[in-house]
Amino acid sequence: MLAARLAPALARRGIHYGWVMVALTFLVSLSSAGAMGILGALLLPLQRETGWDTGAISGALALRLLLFGMMAPFAAALLQRYGLRRIVLAALSFVIFGCLVSTRMTALWQLWLCWGVLTGLGTGMTALVLGATVANRWFVQRRGLVLGMLTAANATGQLAFLPLAAWLAQSEGWRAAMMPGLAACALSGLLMWLLGRDHPSELGLNAYGETAAAIAPRPAAPAGNAVRNAFAALADAAGTRTFWILFATFLICGLSTNGLIQTHFIPLCSDFGMAEVEAASVLAMMGAFDFVGTILSGWLSDRYDNRRLLFWYYGLRGLSLLVLPMSSFSLYGLSLFAVFYGLDWIATVPPTVKLAGQAFGRERAPLVFGWVFTAHQLGAAVAALGVGLSRDALASYLPAFYTAGAACLVAALLALTIRRPSPAAAPAAA
Repeated sequence: MLAARLAPALARRGIHYGWVMVALTFLVSLSSAGAMGILGALLLPLQRETGWDTGAISGALALRLLLFGMMAPFAAALLQRYGLRRIVLAALSFVIFGCLVSTRMTALWQLWLCWGVLTGLGTGMTALVLGATVANRWFVQRRGLVLGMLTAANATGQLAFLPLAAWLAQSEGWRAAMMPGLAACALSGLLMWLLGRDHPSELGLNAYGETAAAIAPRPAAPAGNAVRNAFAALADAAGTRTFWILFATFLICGLSTNGLIQTHFIPLCSDFGMAEVEAASVLAMMGAFDFVGTILSGWLSDRYDNRRLLFWYYGLRGLSLLVLPMSSFSLYGLSLFAVFYGLDWIATVPPTVKLAGQAFGRERAPLVFGWVFTAHQLGAAVAALGVGLSRDALASYLPAFYTAGAACLVAALLALTIRRPSPAAAPAAA
């Protein structure tokens, strides 16, 4: 009802309702990623209260990242089968319930259930696939820019809540630190339910930039089981070289971002004598520059060779990780790293989604990207757990950071081996 009234009012002012969907998806991504991201800032406070070691807590966070990624291809199928609003509401309910229940946990298995299973499944039901779905359904033109904005929301949300969470964890306890993110999840879910729509045709619109005079009908929901549809997309994509290159490079992307920096950056800084609130502020600074860098990446992906963009993104990220251990670990020194690394945090997503769209088509791209995103979170889970175990065994984080930096340089070279899309396929997926 509200959307049906708002759409014509905006149209009279020259504003397509697709931008409302972008705003709603932005808020959902920002809040759900924020609720998930702050858990990394609570690792040390939780460890001090419970006495659980770094590896045990890191394991729960690794499980969360793994489920976040494993759900992605099925999230794309669920979004196609049941619609945006229902899946978003279900996803946010999982996140809120898991975090609230965790405030009463007293045993390690409860940590794995709440922070691992429930938040992993909840955030994974939308993941980055939600943004890719909205961009593909609602936009023909400006799709790369929209992907950049929605990707930025996801990555920035993982970092933006950290200073407040770290401060609340020190002053009020780690339980209070989760509440701002959960409140944001509840608000964004309500707005999506009231104003969100699954397809432009529901409001008598074509996608933004669509040139056809007639309103394009809403595609029929895929018949059959959503899980079967997801595996069918994997079977089709797995026979192509492009899929496996995107899979490998995105695995390295997750290993060098969520699993490494988001989970272990604050404990790394603590090892070098930096206060937790200051380290969280550096992470938040990365989030601010990531917001700029990822939107810029979306703009660039509409105009330049996406393979070369990935080469530069992975190469520069690898160099920054190799240089980080040489930092003074002062607020000033790490601020320089935050600017450089933040601009590149998850700028890889718009070119990766665009390459998937060019290779597999507009309707199939979200499903295929869901499987590629699974690789991202597999890498993140390996890093979250492996780096924690490495820290316990070697009493140092530095070997893990050098390894991640070298892996990024490999990903840069792999990106250049992706075949150029055929001229016939490019317009359909642009």
